[in-house]
Amino acid sequence: MNEGGASKRPSELALRTIVGIALIAVALGAIVAGDIVFWLVCVTLGLLMMGEWADLQATPAATKRLAQLALFVPLSVMAPIMAGPGFFTLGLLAGAGFFIVIVTQRPMLAAGAIYVGLPTLALLVIREQKEGIVFTLWVLALVWACDIGAYAAGRVIGGPKLAPAISPNKTWAGLLGGMAMAAIFGAFLHAMYGLPLRLTLATPFLAVIAQGGDLYESWLKRRAGVKDSGNIFPGHGGVLDRLDGLVPVAPVAAFLVILPRFYF
Repeated sequence: MNEGGASKRPSELALRTIVGIALIAVALGAIVAGDIVFWLVCVTLGLLMMGEWADLQATPAATKRLAQLALFVPLSVMAPIMAGPGFFTLGLLAGAGFFIVIVTQRPMLAAGAIYVGLPTLALLVIREQKEGIVFTLWVLALVWACDIGAYAAGRVIGGPKLAPAISPNKTWAGLLGGMAMAAIFGAFLHAMYGLPLRLTLATPFLAVIAQGGDLYESWLKRRAGVKDSGNIFPGHGGVLDRLDGLVPVAPVAAFLVILPRFYF
C-alpha cells in the first residue's frame, strides 16, 4: 500500500476499488463456505504466490513449475479430507524446502516454500477452530484495516518517511494510523463477537508485523527491479502484492489462537 503516493486517475482508482471489493467478497465467501472451499482458495493462492516468488528470483519456467509441484504436495495433504493442517504437514513443508534446494541449488527459491506454505498452514489451522470463522475474519480484516488506516494517515498527515530506501511513500504516521485502525477493528470484534482479549490486545502489534511484511515484499521487488510481483489482479498487481502483510501475520496469529485460553 503506497500511503502517500501521487493521486491515481479516476478510472484507475475505480478499477482498483472494484477489484478490491471483489477480492474481499471472495475471501469472505470462502471463510463461510466451509473447510473444503477455504482450503481450495488458500491452495490456489499459495501456488500462485510460489510462482510469483520464483519470478522474483529470476527462476527458469521449468524450475518454477518444479517448485510449485513440490509445494503442492504438503498443501494437498492439508486438505480436510486428508491429514489436515498440523505438525505432519509442517514437516512436509520443511521437506518440500529441502527437496527444492537439493534439486535446484537455489536456496531463495526453497525459502519460498516456507514463505508461502507456513501462512497457508496457519490460516487453515485458524479456520478449523471452533470459533474459526470469527478468528479467520479477524486475521484477514486486521490486515485490511491496517492498510486503510496507513493509507489514510499517510495521505492526511504525511511527515517523516518510515523506510525511504525501500518504500518511499510509507510514513511513520501511516504506521501509527494502521495500528490505530487495526486496534479499533479488534475492539469491535471483541465487543460484538467475543474475540478473546489476548487477540484483541495483540491486534495493533500484528498491524506492525503486517506493515513489516509489506516492506519486505517491497524490498524483494526493488531487488528484482519490478513494480509488482505479478499482474493477475488489475490495479493491484500480483497475489504477493495483495497478501504481503498477511504472510507474516498469519503464523503469529495462529500461534496466539491455539494458545491455552487465559482469562484476563
